[in-house]
Amino acid sequence: MTVRILAISGSLRRNSYNTRLLRAAAPLAPPGTELTLWDELRDVPPFDEDDEHGVPHAAVSGLRAAVADADALLIATPEYNGSIPGQLKNALDWLSRPYRTNPARGKPAAVLGASTGRLGAVWGQADTRKVLGALGARVLDRELLLARAQHAFATDDDRVVRDGFDHHLADLLRSLVDAAAPAAAPAA
Repeated sequence: MTVRILAISGSLRRNSYNTRLLRAAAPLAPPGTELTLWDELRDVPPFDEDDEHGVPHAAVSGLRAAVADADALLIATPEYNGSIPGQLKNALDWLSRPYRTNPARGKPAAVLGASTGRLGAVWGQADTRKVLGALGARVLDRELLLARAQHAFATDDDRVVRDGFDHHLADLLRSLVDAAAPAAAPAA
């Protein structure tokens, strides 16, 4: 049984610490886990209720399909002005429709974050967990923050070189896989 985790970075920045954090997570995932980075956040148009009942934009359809195909969600978010980046919130708004049958409903989700400050996007993480819960996702009640991220990565790749962080990240991934495992098991 393979557990498929869809990883979404809330940052659009080319060398985003949050995207690097998701890349660092991939090799730490438990055996039998497939972690895929969805990198089309930039393409999602602004949410507009007038457009939600027509043919969805290709990026919205792609997001919904990627979430539907995944067994769990892993979101890494920066913190902009004490909350969720606008483009990530916008994508979650599109994902929430239709509310009762949205592809995130009932799906396990975990949130982590990196920032250059000393709080590691703690408020952005809290708000992202809140929004995912409103969508009906089964959000893990955990946080994992990477403060002062500009000093946390190896200079030649995306490995986090802060003592003990890999252990915490691997533990979060195990918890997410455990939460997703019943959904990923083949029907008998």
